[in-house]
Amino acid sequence: MAEHVEKAAPQELDPEDAKIVTLARSSRARNGAAEGAAVRDTDGRTYAATTVDLSSLKLTALQAAVAAAVSSGAEGLEAAAVVTDADTLDHASVAAAHDLTKNTPILRANAQGEPQALIAD
Repeated sequence: MAEHVEKAAPQELDPEDAKIVTLARSSRARNGAAEGAAVRDTDGRTYAATTVDLSSLKLTALQAAVAAAVSSGAEGLEAAAVVTDADTLDHASVAAAHDLTKNTPILRANAQGEPQALIAD
């Protein structure tokens, strides 16, 4: 299992990347989830989700956002963002985004929406 590599996040975000960070942050705040995530597909559509923690189904926020994109017909991802208090993203989260598009840039941000790291494989 390959490990993902986190690099320092850019200080200034592209407006489209700032938008998905805001969507991820809003989703997380709306229901008090541990994580919020948002993805932008290759057509520019965005999908946001939070952690799913049911007795019969467990998904990270990024897995849920990718699932929402795929179920809506997305064929690829341009970017993803995860808002979390965690210092890293787990392999399953990164793998979900990279299953759809290899090397999708994934931005990890803190609860205030401040970029912390950029995942690059």
